[in-house]
Amino acid sequence: MSDTDVPATDASADLSASADLSASTDLAATVDPTASTDGLAVELRAAVTSGLTRPRAYREQQLDALIRMLLQNVSLWETALAQDLGKSQIEAHMSEIAFTVGEARSVRRKLWRWMLPTPVPMQLALQPAIGRTVPEPLGATLVIAPWNYPVQLALGPLIGAIAAGNAVVLKPSEVAPATSALLARLVPAYLDARSVRVVEGGVPETTALLEQRWDLIFYTGNGQVGRVIAAAAAKHLTPTVLELGGKSPVYVHRSADIAGAARRIAWGKWLNAGQTCVAPDYIRVDREVADELVEQLRQATAEQLGDARSSPDYSRIVNGKHLERLRGLLSGGTVVTGGDTDADERYFAPTILTEVDEDAPVMQEEIFGPILPVLPVDGVDGFIASMRERDKPLALYLFARDREVVRRVERETSSGALGVNVAVAHSAARSLPFGGVGESGMGSYHGHHSFEAFSHRKAVLSKSTTIDTLRLLYPPFSQLRGEIVKRIAG
Repeated sequence: MSDTDVPATDASADLSASADLSASTDLAATVDPTASTDGLAVELRAAVTSGLTRPRAYREQQLDALIRMLLQNVSLWETALAQDLGKSQIEAHMSEIAFTVGEARSVRRKLWRWMLPTPVPMQLALQPAIGRTVPEPLGATLVIAPWNYPVQLALGPLIGAIAAGNAVVLKPSEVAPATSALLARLVPAYLDARSVRVVEGGVPETTALLEQRWDLIFYTGNGQVGRVIAAAAAKHLTPTVLELGGKSPVYVHRSADIAGAARRIAWGKWLNAGQTCVAPDYIRVDREVADELVEQLRQATAEQLGDARSSPDYSRIVNGKHLERLRGLLSGGTVVTGGDTDADERYFAPTILTEVDEDAPVMQEEIFGPILPVLPVDGVDGFIASMRERDKPLALYLFARDREVVRRVERETSSGALGVNVAVAHSAARSLPFGGVGESGMGSYHGHHSFEAFSHRKAVLSKSTTIDTLRLLYPPFSQLRGEIVKRIAG
């Protein structure tokens, strides 16, 4: 899941645009977007097979409309994100609106090049011949989005699906109801409902969608539901992209800039109140600098958020159920700072735990909230050994100035991504693939990787019939011709 700090983009100048619903009508819906979901995959697949979604001009128009949808309704998105997650205007722009606009603009700019066939050299036995791969849309795709970044993680995959020429059903999360409702309202007003639909609802609606045969299912969420998605997809041999989560660890080596590491870890952890799939889940730190790191984390938290309860920059837990779940994790260690909660405000203070029990729930399940366990470890050997005992995480963060330590961690551990002396920010890099490995997911996206995730690379081989060089391969074979064939066939 990609959710992170985003530097100023070419969208910045437009973020103060009118908040009124000012929908473009050049691709207005020509079908009822609220109709039954029965047969939806078949209906949308027809939009691809008919050729509607294939022209580059159509894809570009849809991407332009998506950008307008975001920029012409900024205050509506801000309000929805504040209602669902208590996000400030700055965080809403940084990690949701500007991020998604920047992604859409970058994809649109490069789309013409990605759509070109890619030449592939042919071996001697097939010469003269021309080989190439041609990207083609998979067909009717289903995007199931999570609640923690309900704009970015819904529209990010949608951008890739549109760019690749697919038709899409977008299923936003009911756990972020204000954003889900806004997506259901705005998407049909801006995008062509013949090829893009929004289906709201919970488990029954998702179950009904999964019963249909899709050409790709893109799911962002937890591993438990990911297994359900994969099982449903397997019935139809449908490929899946599963962006899952897990416990993304931090290792702080004694050679690290401890104060700098603490600032970056604190920022990455407290962003969106810890409700980020690539947030630092827990820290393992060399024993000799553990106390210093904890103190620096306390200072960094105070510098960035002050009194978090009154800070305009600190988000809220999505609902009471998740707040209670997080409360139950506090018993796994000693609270050094934080621990305060307020159910009415859905507030959970930034909390640091020490003296953490390895067998406690806080170390067994993904925290997905503002609780940060800190555990001492005996050097890089101890950290690498601990990694081998756990599932491969979505991200791993290493803070060290010792180059050999960096090389060892990169070489001897496996994770969806590795951040060296930085946390979370890798997910803002459009040129890098974003995705997990093993329990943390399969497949990746962002930028060109999104286009590829929603495309099939068709192999094309062309040969002239003027000179039939394949005659050498036709039987019957003489002894001489057989020897020649054996030599060139490899």
